[in-house]
Amino acid sequence: MAAPPNPLRRNEASRRAILDASLQLCAELGYRRLTIEAIAARAGVSKKTIYRWWPSKGAVVLEAVDDVATTVTEHPNTGDLAADLHTQLTAVIGLLTPAETSAAVGLIAEALHDEELARDLRERIIRPRIDEFKERLRQAQRDGQLPADADLDVALDLIYGPLYHRLVFHLGLPGPDELRTLLAHALRAFGPPPR
Repeated sequence: MAAPPNPLRRNEASRRAILDASLQLCAELGYRRLTIEAIAARAGVSKKTIYRWWPSKGAVVLEAVDDVATTVTEHPNTGDLAADLHTQLTAVIGLLTPAETSAAVGLIAEALHDEELARDLRERIIRPRIDEFKERLRQAQRDGQLPADADLDVALDLIYGPLYHRLVFHLGLPGPDELRTLLAHALRAFGPPPR
C-alpha cells in the first residue's frame, strides 16, 4: 500500500498557483461550476498534482479560504469592542459576498451534503475563529467593556447568527450602518439587567 503524500514535499509555487486559481475560478464561475480540470489548467499543473495533495475540489477550496481568512478576518483590539467587531464582521461579509461566487459560501453549501468536508471546515476554519472571537471577548471582559458573566457562546450566536440567517435566506448581508445597529443591540443584551 502506498504511503499518503507528504504535504511537506509540496512545491510552494505550485501550491500557491492552485489555491489562487481555485479562488479566481470561484469568483468567475461560482463554486458549483468549479472543476479540478479548470483549476489545473489555470494553475498550469496536472490534475494528478492536485489529487496528490488534495482529495477533492472542496479540500482545495478549503485550504484557499483558510489562507485568505487567516489574513483578513483577524480580531483587532483597539480597545473599542464595538468598533473591533464591526471591522472583523465587515471582513467576514467580504468573504461571503457576492454569495453566488464566494468560495466560502460554496464551501458552506457543499458541507451541508459532505460530512467530511463539514468536519474539516468546522475544525480548520470555524473553531479556530470561534476561539479567536472568544479570546477577544474575554479581553473585553477584563477591560470592563463586557460583563464578566457574559455567556460567550450566546454572544457568538447573537453577533454572527444574523449574518448567516440573512445569507441562507437571501436577505442581503448588512451594510456598515446596519451592522453597527446589529452590534449595538447584540452588545446591549449583555449589559446590566433592566430594573
